Amino acid sequence: MTLHIPCPDGHQLKLLVYRPGDEDDDAPAAGGAVTGVLWIHGGGYVTGMAAMAHLLGRPRSLVKKFGAVVVSPEYSLSPAHHYPVALEECYTALRYMVDNAETLGIRRDQIFVGGESAGGGLAAALCLLARDRGEIHIAFQMPLYPMIDDRDTPSSRDNHNIVWNTRLNHFGWSRYLGELYGTPDVPKYAAPARETNFEGLPPAYTFVCSGDPFYSETIDYFDRLRLAGIPATCDTFDGLFHAFDIYLPLNPATRTAIENFEAAFLYAQTHYLAPNP
Repeated sequence: MTLHIPCPDGHQLKLLVYRPGDEDDDAPAAGGAVTGVLWIHGGGYVTGMAAMAHLLGRPRSLVKKFGAVVVSPEYSLSPAHHYPVALEECYTALRYMVDNAETLGIRRDQIFVGGESAGGGLAAALCLLARDRGEIHIAFQMPLYPMIDDRDTPSSRDNHNIVWNTRLNHFGWSRYLGELYGTPDVPKYAAPARETNFEGLPPAYTFVCSGDPFYSETIDYFDRLRLAGIPATCDTFDGLFHAFDIYLPLNPATRTAIENFEAAFLYAQTHYLAPNP
């Protein structure tokens, strides 16, 4: 299902909504309200589209296996639109899910957010923004190999791997941040790795491989979540490259990553709630 919702500045935001039974009759029947997932596509903040979330990423199994409703926003891309446009659009989508929970058939007390790469970065930023604004409560976050640090890290510096590397990372961040790029003024909502207070954030799950430019920032971010007392699991895989689970669907590491991701989702679905008014 495709929706168009108004943003605060008046422009329309496209949402793709995936529900149990939309594609086949084997999906779990919704016996009342179900988990709502806002899933944000990747693409280095410069490319991609909402349909990628369902066609290439993990949300398909969340609908088919676990009966969730997944909402994916067609957020604005840089350099045509710099930070914070995409983040504010994702927040608008999140607010729509809470305000229209009954219509969407989702639980207002079980809203999850997730995404791959830049989508994972936006998911992490959205959790910071929602916590600090105090209007919406997110029950669980799934920022997979997230793009969250605009600064070079041990794994993003001199990385020449395929799919994503140092050169592309600099390109993506410079387009997303615009005039903020390379300055000390980059907000934590643009680059969540700059956050220093992790208290009150939702429980989290991710996976990442050691060949990914985002390996170091992901490990560090999840370490700091745990130090703040937040349940946070980060599964790691040796070697490989960014988004390996999408490009190598039959790789044993991918199979393990998907199994772990789905197990984490099921655990969250049965244990984590965050009531919204």
